[in-house]
Amino acid sequence: MIDNFSKDKRPRKRIVATEAVGRTPRHDAPEAPREHKPHQGGERRSFNPNFSTDNKPLFKKPERDFNRWEGGESKKNFGPKKPFGERKPFGPKKPFGPKKPFVKRGPGAMEAGAKPMSYPSYNPESSDELRLNRYISMSGKCSRREADQLIAAGDVTVNGQVVTTLGSKIKPTDEVRLKGELLSNQRKVYILLNKPKGYVTSLDDPHAEKTVMDIVRNACAERIYPVGRLDKSSVGVLLLTNDGELTEKLTHPSHNKKKIYQVTLERPLTNNDLLRARDGIDLDDGIIIPDAVEFVKPDNRKEVGIEIHSGRNRIVRRIFEELGYGVHKLDRVYFAGLTKKNLKRGQWRFLTDKEVSMLKTGRYE
Repeated sequence: MIDNFSKDKRPRKRIVATEAVGRTPRHDAPEAPREHKPHQGGERRSFNPNFSTDNKPLFKKPERDFNRWEGGESKKNFGPKKPFGERKPFGPKKPFGPKKPFVKRGPGAMEAGAKPMSYPSYNPESSDELRLNRYISMSGKCSRREADQLIAAGDVTVNGQVVTTLGSKIKPTDEVRLKGELLSNQRKVYILLNKPKGYVTSLDDPHAEKTVMDIVRNACAERIYPVGRLDKSSVGVLLLTNDGELTEKLTHPSHNKKKIYQVTLERPLTNNDLLRARDGIDLDDGIIIPDAVEFVKPDNRKEVGIEIHSGRNRIVRRIFEELGYGVHKLDRVYFAGLTKKNLKRGQWRFLTDKEVSMLKTGRYE
């Protein structure tokens, strides 16, 4: 590496000038001293007015007395300083806890340690009266603003009399009707259950050992009931609610809500029987034509998926029994836009506001 940067020792041609280079003659005489010109305006002074002409300070700074606080007394007489060894050592910070209650100072102050009074919360059950628009909104029909518009339009009656005054109050025992329909201020509850095997959905069966209400008994204080039915040996999606209007909308035969079942047969289904199920089966109460019938997996002919809109009793089992197949397992995996995703067998959950809105508006179809 050093050799690469060493001096080049190759011979070079020397250039010889053919003409003499002219140079300026040197002055042998010494340079003459410069002429001193006096400063205009008299003797020259320093630029800083605090200094004299010979750059010495005109004012003497007072000397700082570093021993004026002898004896440990500070400038503001805060008392003698503690020696470093006697000072309290720094420890860990105190954890953040609940805030101390507000204590009013001056006349009428609270006692030490007393908690401030909070605003009372409104409880319609314990209150004698409540606003009419809130009563209507609690029924689930509309919001308070929309309720005010309905009241002003004369669509609300209380105990048979039309009420148009905004801000009117009623008692919980009063009879309120909206366009002739009786309203109830009970909270609407919607629960989705993944029904296990061995539970009955009918609530009026005196011989039933276990019902689905045993699973959701402690879910809410309101009285709820299952929407639709599932056999004792069937499993899958089941909706429970106290919304009578929604129940009628989901279960009435005229609405024809979509349902999807996964059926496990006792023996493989043949291609001819698969085509017969797609074309329709003539049962005792009429012909039933499924919307779709397919194998869940191509290599397993015992697992069949069937989609129907009919709400007839035991319709899926009756279809395959008519074809000569016994049903080993019947699982409802879809009902009116609801599925059992992330819900284990025997577990339940409340529906979200988005799901409730979907059921009421029918956007899942």
